[in-house]
Amino acid sequence: MYSNEKNKINLEQTITKKGNPLALLPLLTFLVSYLAVSIITNDFYKMPATVSFLLASVVALAMNPKVTLREKIATYTQGMGHSDIMLMCIIFLLAGAFGSVSKTMGAIDSTVNLALTYLPSNLLITGLFIISCFISISVGTSVGTIVAIAPIAVGIAEKTGMPVGIGLGAVIGGAMFGDNLSMISDTTIAAARTQGVEMKDKFKANIKIAVPAAIITILIYLITTSNIHLNLEESYEYSFMKVVPYLVVLVGALAGINVLIVLLLGTVLSGIIGISMDSFDIWGVIAATSQGFMGMSEIIILCLMIGGVVAITHKNGGIDYIIYAITSRINSTKGGELGIAFLIVFIDMCTANNTIAIIIGGPIAKEISTKYNIEPKRAASILDTFSCFTQGIIPYGAQILVAVSVAEVITPLGVIQYLYYPFILGICALAYIFLMKRK
Repeated sequence: MYSNEKNKINLEQTITKKGNPLALLPLLTFLVSYLAVSIITNDFYKMPATVSFLLASVVALAMNPKVTLREKIATYTQGMGHSDIMLMCIIFLLAGAFGSVSKTMGAIDSTVNLALTYLPSNLLITGLFIISCFISISVGTSVGTIVAIAPIAVGIAEKTGMPVGIGLGAVIGGAMFGDNLSMISDTTIAAARTQGVEMKDKFKANIKIAVPAAIITILIYLITTSNIHLNLEESYEYSFMKVVPYLVVLVGALAGINVLIVLLLGTVLSGIIGISMDSFDIWGVIAATSQGFMGMSEIIILCLMIGGVVAITHKNGGIDYIIYAITSRINSTKGGELGIAFLIVFIDMCTANNTIAIIIGGPIAKEISTKYNIEPKRAASILDTFSCFTQGIIPYGAQILVAVSVAEVITPLGVIQYLYYPFILGICALAYIFLMKRK
């Protein structure tokens, strides 16, 4: 709990500085290069974020001629090597290993089939949403969940004659639920680490937003789609043992065990189960682990470059300027939380990637939360939730684009009208800021 004395000290230590708007040129370089190519090519994934941030890095190092290149490189590399950045990279590596080994072992297929086996025929859409919630919170990836479940949603739509968008909307909504809450989601990892909070504490704050939103969404599906019936003729094979690693990771993380230990345990357990069930041999485990590491290479490189660019931007006064611009009309903790929400929504709309948005905006949000005495777990929760809200509704985001590519008969705008959960999540997040009691 924050005492009045501590509040006064924090306010004295965070006197607003106007900063230097020109120091934001590197970040502007990233946004312009990324958005310009994306708009021209009509493909928001044509321009790799790493290349855009390489350009931003060059601009950052070229600025402020009064400082020697040696000193600027030192600042850049110190930002790259910040302890939070390094720990985040290690967590990403272990999360990649766990996801790859468990997937190769057949955990995703078993989890999907287990849920479908017990899916009531008159609750198909509700069931799709719940299944997507469970899978995404277990595997920590919204896109992976959509890839696994979207084909089933399309098949159900074809057999019932209902709009494809309803099924895809349920899958996307459930996927974003897990992306927001999963202990191994890169958005959760990034939000928790940038705010200096334990993931279990961020999770406890998040469920106050996500669970009510999910319950409201389920009620909407129960009311609007309960008249849809379908007899599932196909038999879905599953192995409960292959689901165990997900349960162990989820329970272990909630119990407060260090995330590095939890992910390592989950990876080892997935390997043992896979070997015992002839899914692969020891060399298969090693190959899957390596593949998982490599799958995280881009986000790790991105983290390192962002750390360097943000360090130089901060030193040149750019972060101070952003904080000043956002907070110049804010005079309360509630206003600070709204400022963080606005910040992350804007960045995510520009980058179309909620993990990148959190990594970029996280340090700025930390400064704002310090200035206005916002609890770290609340700041992390607001960051993650509003990024997931935005990512879940933008038509050029990976989640909607992947879902549409699976269906091949619907446009992004045809899905957005059925995205009940993301919109309700945004409303619940605002209610959290305005109504939830602060300590």
